[in-house]
Amino acid sequence: MQLLSATWQSLHNVSTLSTTREGGVSKAPYNSLNLGLHVNDSQVNVLKNRSVLNNFLPNPAIWLNQIHSADVITVDKQFDFNKLHNADALYTRLVDQPLAIMTADCLPILLASNDGTEVAAIHGGWRGLKQGIIQNALKCFNAKPENIYAWLGPAIGPDQFEVGVEVFEAFNNQSPLFSDAFKPHLNNKYYADIYGIARTLLSQLGVITIAGGEYCTVSQSHLFFSYRRDGQTGRMASLIWRK
Repeated sequence: MQLLSATWQSLHNVSTLSTTREGGVSKAPYNSLNLGLHVNDSQVNVLKNRSVLNNFLPNPAIWLNQIHSADVITVDKQFDFNKLHNADALYTRLVDQPLAIMTADCLPILLASNDGTEVAAIHGGWRGLKQGIIQNALKCFNAKPENIYAWLGPAIGPDQFEVGVEVFEAFNNQSPLFSDAFKPHLNNKYYADIYGIARTLLSQLGVITIAGGEYCTVSQSHLFFSYRRDGQTGRMASLIWRK
């Protein structure tokens, strides 16, 4: 099993983990560590895969029903752990409570305050990014943005993410700074750099320490699931928790 983690050097009281497609029991086209219950894989196999993941966690993770929104849920002592919540980001100050975000091309973003007391996990599809999900997650923190670390997990690469002109215009009309994240392509299409979009948003919001962004879920088929590449496929998870 190959697992990835954030490349923060100085956060010793925060743990991160990002799965690949390796190390599970699901059969093709979900082979093998599919963690998504919503993709028509065998529920038995998905639960076995989540059990494998639990071996690396201090407690079972909190999962969301992700809806490409800008909604953030705070996980505190009043949180209903028995309910599947509709949202696309999680924030907590609880200790040893992993927060999980599933992806298969969209961008997972993990955040942590530099004192390690606050963490968040974001599902960064382009719609959520445009609607302000990063800003909404940062608002949950007591720490100032310049004291928050961000890690960009595995997502579709800048040479694979073909989008229509409406996506380019949605971001470029917001700020010309986003123009560098789009490369013109054929037939009024663009290649979008979702890592670049996220970095621009984080920088605009005052986040200074931004790591990650070196993978491509589409081209690295041996490591990652990709909805854009395969259509019917599994889901990876990116997780963060206070120690």
